[in-house]
Amino acid sequence: MRKKMFILIVVLMSISLIGIIAVQLYWINNALESKQAQFKNDVQKSLGAATERINEQEISTFQKKINEIISKEGLAGTAELKQHLIQQIDTSTNIKITVGGTFLEENFKLTSDFLNHDSIIYKRVTGRTDFSKLSLIKSPDELFPKLDEQRFSFTRRYTEFDRLQTLEVLNFVNSKKLIHERLSNKDLNNIIKEELVKRNIVLDFKYGVYGSDGLATKLKSGYYTIDTKDSFKYPLFFDPLGNTTYNLHVNFPDKDDHILAGISNILLLSLFFIFIIIIAFSSSLYQLIRQKKISEIKTDFINNMTHEFKTPIATINLALDSIKNPKILGDDSKVLRYVQMIRDENKRMHSQVENVLRISRLEKNQIDLSKETIDLHDIIEDAITHVSLLIEDRKGKISTHFKAIVSELPGNQFHLTNVVVNMLENAIKYSEGAPIIDVYTESTSKFFVFKIKDSGIGMSKNVQKQVFTKFYREQKGNIHDVKGHGLGLAYVKEIVEKHHGTVFVESEKGKGSIFTVKLPLI
Repeated sequence: MRKKMFILIVVLMSISLIGIIAVQLYWINNALESKQAQFKNDVQKSLGAATERINEQEISTFQKKINEIISKEGLAGTAELKQHLIQQIDTSTNIKITVGGTFLEENFKLTSDFLNHDSIIYKRVTGRTDFSKLSLIKSPDELFPKLDEQRFSFTRRYTEFDRLQTLEVLNFVNSKKLIHERLSNKDLNNIIKEELVKRNIVLDFKYGVYGSDGLATKLKSGYYTIDTKDSFKYPLFFDPLGNTTYNLHVNFPDKDDHILAGISNILLLSLFFIFIIIIAFSSSLYQLIRQKKISEIKTDFINNMTHEFKTPIATINLALDSIKNPKILGDDSKVLRYVQMIRDENKRMHSQVENVLRISRLEKNQIDLSKETIDLHDIIEDAITHVSLLIEDRKGKISTHFKAIVSELPGNQFHLTNVVVNMLENAIKYSEGAPIIDVYTESTSKFFVFKIKDSGIGMSKNVQKQVFTKFYREQKGNIHDVKGHGLGLAYVKEIVEKHHGTVFVESEKGKGSIFTVKLPLI
């Protein structure tokens, strides 16, 4: 995949992900705002109902006290009777309609403790309405006309007048009282709680009543302090002109938790899907980058393998051409030399093919890893023997420092020998000049540990993270200053992990590397 196309795909996927998450967060925010608006509306309705109940209870209680005083008085101090009469006659239909009214206005002088020993005149108005309809019916067959008369009357008390008068008296009385004398904390708290429960708001709340001048009253929850940002305000009492005399402020400490609880299901579901989307995007992006990287590594591997095969093939062709030469055919020593050369180069190609096949079989669990008790010191010594000629050829040196008390453990001798050989070859390969290699062993109560230290070119932190990846090599393309195709250390890691061990590297550029293998003793 071309780099520009890869970047374009990543950008488009990122924009899509950000867009999807933004839409989800937008809907979550809308749901939250809607829930907050609903909560505010429910609280305002509850406070409105609560203040209405408080006002009605105060008026009702006061009216009962007035009625009790009037019932004790029995008769009014003074009374006045007023009458009126309205009559309408329709000559065309011979119908006469009469409406009469009688009003009895009784004046009671009230004095009581709840009036602060003041005296007031309280009027009670009772009205009677009489209605009559008289029709004169005359028929041609009758000598004398008939009268059809309808009469009815009703009496009623003018309760609206009583209510208005009660309100005037009540306002007069309340003007001389403090707010806590009109309403108790207990009643206010219970009424607010009942109205909130009716609207499914079961939350702890704090309240306080403040005058129109902003001063606090004794009606409040404990040490309540007004918070204008989070409190809900509603007028509690009004003066005769309709102006607010007191305001009720209510706070909900757990308001946010209540609002979130109302949308918790959709919120959790949205967050879950956002999480799934992020995970899916991250996985896809990771796979894209990984596949691109694998593609590049495999391209490098093919280039390296091609280069590795070119030399032995060219050598074999030259040897065959030389053998065909009649002069060479007569010289048995030269023929044998060229045959040996062909055999060595063929063995070299076979070894490289075997490395590739070995990794493939290992990944498919097709390699026999039968285990037996082996001595790791013997394994290391055997591996050193395998690479001794390479060391001698480059005038290098391998030193062993065996300090492990216990060196026997269950393992596969063949593959563990290959592990050590590959690690030693890697140390030789990446050493400039004569390779100086040290092999250390030690043991703990649970592990056998061996380290292979070289004084080679070392590696960067980034290379250390990738060094055990299959096909990975620090050199790119057709740069072949160091032979290989990135399979040796991948094989080492696979075999060590099959033995339930771990392998890691410590290195510094220009100062060499230390490869450490930990294998369990049991």
